[in-house]
Amino acid sequence: MLKMLLTVIFVLLAIVLTVIVLMQEGKSAGLGSVAGMADTYWGKNKGRSMEGNLEKFTKFAAGAFLLLAVVLNLLG
Repeated sequence: MLKMLLTVIFVLLAIVLTVIVLMQEGKSAGLGSVAGMADTYWGKNKGRSMEGNLEKFTKFAAGAFLLLAVVLNLLG
């Protein structure tokens, strides 16, 4: 019963993690980063923006995914 519940959570977490990674912008912002556009308000306050929140949640979800993978492996 526990293994089945953890497996369902694992699959849902994998789907959520995939969607979150696909929602993020690429690291190369095109010519705007070359011309100095990276020093705008949004570039300096990225941690408070939606993109910053996605990055933080990606780190949390990836950690949970790895931990759950190890637990499921130990269960059998």
